Amino acid sequence: MERVVDIASDGRHLSAHRGFLIVSEDKQEVGRVPLDDVMAVIVHAHGVTWSTNLAVALAERGAPLVLCGANHAPVGVFLPLDGHHGQNARMRAQWEAGRPLAKQLWSRVVIAKLRWQAAVLEAHGKERAALDLLLRKVRSGDPDNIEAQAARRYWPLLMGPEFRRDRTAADINGPLNYGYTILRSLIARSVVAAGLHPSIGIHHANRGNAFALADDLVEPFRPLVDALALRLASKGFHTVEPISKRAFAGLIAVDLNGAEGVTTVTVAAQRLALSLARAFETGDAAALVLPHPPTPIEIAGLDRLVPGPTEDARPVSAPEPAP
Repeated sequence: MERVVDIASDGRHLSAHRGFLIVSEDKQEVGRVPLDDVMAVIVHAHGVTWSTNLAVALAERGAPLVLCGANHAPVGVFLPLDGHHGQNARMRAQWEAGRPLAKQLWSRVVIAKLRWQAAVLEAHGKERAALDLLLRKVRSGDPDNIEAQAARRYWPLLMGPEFRRDRTAADINGPLNYGYTILRSLIARSVVAAGLHPSIGIHHANRGNAFALADDLVEPFRPLVDALALRLASKGFHTVEPISKRAFAGLIAVDLNGAEGVTTVTVAAQRLALSLARAFETGDAAALVLPHPPTPIEIAGLDRLVPGPTEDARPVSAPEPAP
């Protein structure tokens, strides 16, 4: 089972030993996780150190080491350079992809995101007609910025008229930032594993963004975080805390229906990245395999990630103590 290891306590030291990620404090081991089970390591605390051997072991397994700021958004990610046997050819195809292909791909991503947002609204008893209407207006490259128009309708409907999406706010925006970080690291890893370069996006093109492609492909999955953050808030978990971290870490294992049957969010992300590589190699935007929007039943299944009032607040995303 792949796990997201979240380091939220100050002063911890991370190292690799005999196939395990070891977490220590004051030279005493406080937890360990098999390296082969690690999907990503996310560092949120101050004074955390790690060994070169651990960084190499994570890179060899394609697991990113994500460093977050005070708002729980990533500020840096360590990823392997060599992620796939066909990397050279795929990166060349990615680099040489023409603007028309990139615009077609981006419009398909935007349509998928709007379908997911509409599905989340419907699952929460909200009116989805406005988004259904907008997604029919998306053109190649989304020159009318329908994505932003949809966001202006989506957030008030889902979160209430007073809500503002603010990456620096210390309210429910904090859990949203954290959940997006989990999925962004998953997508970044899938991109590298597919032999693509994460900094060459199809839409995002900020020179300072080393993970522009991950930011492109994570868009359809974001409403899943929104739905879970809303469920956590309804139970009183409005901030980033151990319970909400555990819930968001579980998102990667949520089941989704796809063209090839039921699969997890992790596998859906891997298929998306691989299909994008095929689209670059063939020049055919139709090769992109986007995740199907979740059904109301699948969204209701997120309740399994939200603890009940009597459940222990143990942070399972952190390494378990050694037996």
